[in-house]
Amino acid sequence: MRLLNFTIIKLTFCLIIGIIIGYYFSIGYKILIYSIVFLFSAILFLLLKSYQSFKRSIWFGAFSYLTLITLGIFTVHSHNQKQFYSHYSHYLNKSNDSLTKITFSVREVLKPTNYYDKYVVTILDVNGNDVMGKVLLNLKKDSLKPYLKVDQVYKSHTPLKEINTPLNPNQFNYKSYLEKQYIYHQIHINNEWLFNTRNKHLTIFGLADSIRSHINSKLKNYNLPPDEVAIINALLLGQRQDISEAIYTNYTNAGAIHILAVSGLHVGIVLLILSFLFQPLEQFKHGKLIKMALLISLLWGFAIIAGLSASVTRAVTMFSVVAIAANLKRPTNIYNTLAISMFIILLFKPLFLFDVGFQLSYLAVFGIVTIDPILYKLYQSKYWLVDKLWHTLTVTISAQLGIIPISLFYFHQFPSLFFISNLIIIPVLGLILAIGMLVIGLAVVNILPVPLINFYVNIIRSMNHFVGWISEKKEFLITDIPFNELYVVASYVLIITIVRYLIKPSYYTLRYVLIGVLFMQLSVIATFYKKPNNQFIIFQKNKHTIIGNVTHNHIKIAYDLNIEEPTHENSIKNYVVGNHINTVELDSFRPVYLLNKKTLLIVDSIGAYNVKSFKPDYILLRQSPKVNLNRVIDSVRPKQIIADGSNYKSYIEQWKVICNKRKLPFHNTNEMGAYIIDD
Repeated sequence: MRLLNFTIIKLTFCLIIGIIIGYYFSIGYKILIYSIVFLFSAILFLLLKSYQSFKRSIWFGAFSYLTLITLGIFTVHSHNQKQFYSHYSHYLNKSNDSLTKITFSVREVLKPTNYYDKYVVTILDVNGNDVMGKVLLNLKKDSLKPYLKVDQVYKSHTPLKEINTPLNPNQFNYKSYLEKQYIYHQIHINNEWLFNTRNKHLTIFGLADSIRSHINSKLKNYNLPPDEVAIINALLLGQRQDISEAIYTNYTNAGAIHILAVSGLHVGIVLLILSFLFQPLEQFKHGKLIKMALLISLLWGFAIIAGLSASVTRAVTMFSVVAIAANLKRPTNIYNTLAISMFIILLFKPLFLFDVGFQLSYLAVFGIVTIDPILYKLYQSKYWLVDKLWHTLTVTISAQLGIIPISLFYFHQFPSLFFISNLIIIPVLGLILAIGMLVIGLAVVNILPVPLINFYVNIIRSMNHFVGWISEKKEFLITDIPFNELYVVASYVLIITIVRYLIKPSYYTLRYVLIGVLFMQLSVIATFYKKPNNQFIIFQKNKHTIIGNVTHNHIKIAYDLNIEEPTHENSIKNYVVGNHINTVELDSFRPVYLLNKKTLLIVDSIGAYNVKSFKPDYILLRQSPKVNLNRVIDSVRPKQIIADGSNYKSYIEQWKVICNKRKLPFHNTNEMGAYIIDD
């Protein structure tokens, strides 16, 4: 069976191509509309012609694929609210620091930081104009003030600032991440400048939050430990904000982080439980139809309560397609089902394509349905328990093979004990979800027995302890693995060709495996030649100086941080991993650096700069040196002035003014990010 012989898979593939084109290239709205009208007209004409001649033209397929590509581009543009005149960005002052009168409603509660509670809010009004659009709200923590409620409407007088781009290379791009959710600005505010209007902007998200709040208020009556309550919220309500950093890290290091995100595994278990409970309905007339409607309704209710994340939306859509096909008594193919669910989701949420959870969930399922049958056949046991454990292991390995390339690309680590943690946790997860649904139901109606809740808490606590024990085996956690986009593509080519050979071994399929191996080798060679050979980098770090000198895949790091290992600092680690650098060496600061034909002079708090034997190309000002910059420029005559994050901001502003007057390039790492000198 050839995968691409399924029409829906081809159409979904074309839609994905269109979404990628639409995301990276700007195409006029009118052009897209005219193109879609023309292509649909052409398809209709060819369809009518083919019915008359009883022969389907090759042009029909070509126009169909072009239509789906164009539709993908159009979908991306039509979902971007920023292009509409009613978007709040069109009513803001040009200055980032200008105060703006805004009215907004809370849309989503995010995981807080050490200093701020974070929310996604919907802007309703800017300076008296009705608008739309989402922004990120950073509300300074105040123990005396309650959390903001979803759908509650507030007013404030505050600047809306653009979200900062990464200041160091290979750093996580939070701005790009938020833009994929159509969030372009942020607000930093104290509670004193926030005014509750006592009104509500009713949405489905507010209803879901009210349900979650009601459930949590009922659970509070039983004085449950916070870590266990956080796990209940994650597994059954889809909310991970309250999970402690230690617990989250343990699950990540143990290779079980997917357990905490509501996904296909959770939805599948919930579907099995509900299907079992509604089994008696099949005895009645139209019982199967009623059962299907109830299952789909409850699954989507569960998805809404869980926050409609990419993973849960994918899972519920897929299972809905399966349930409908089963009721219609149509034969289903898992690849078709996956493609239909993906098509529907991307049509309504095109930028889910770039969501890590969306990618991981689909790739995991593709890995399971393709690789698991091959692995499962390798060993057959006559004992039920052994067979189930073996199948759990093969499913876990298949899912890992499906996601390992992209997981290494995003997270740069591999938990080699993942199969042990999943072998124990996955069977227990079904019990946790089943009892959890019962616990929540009984708690809501105030008849939850104390022994039952104690038993349930002990199961979750035992799972947390087991995950913590696995996480402590640091020697089995491989970290800081360099893995770029080229490796991802080459790895999937190799995995696909190997799986194809295992399904149908032949000389023909073996050739594809060898091509996959060759592609992997070429990606390694290409990456080697892309590595920085001779580079000097001045990192951005508030109140500190970090510089690195790269020569032949080796970097010497000098810094004034209070750490022993350079790679314990994220900016250094990200650069080293992102550029595939093999060795890191700790070095001390030097007054002068020679970079082939270029020289850099460091002027620190001592203020020494008297050099007569050479004229430096660059001057790095660090630790707020008390120097007369005009005199320094007249004496040394540099081509560029650089100020890093270790300087006082008032000094930097003075230096910036001087350089502007003298028309000398000035680079402030606080605003412009790390400065890189290449030879």
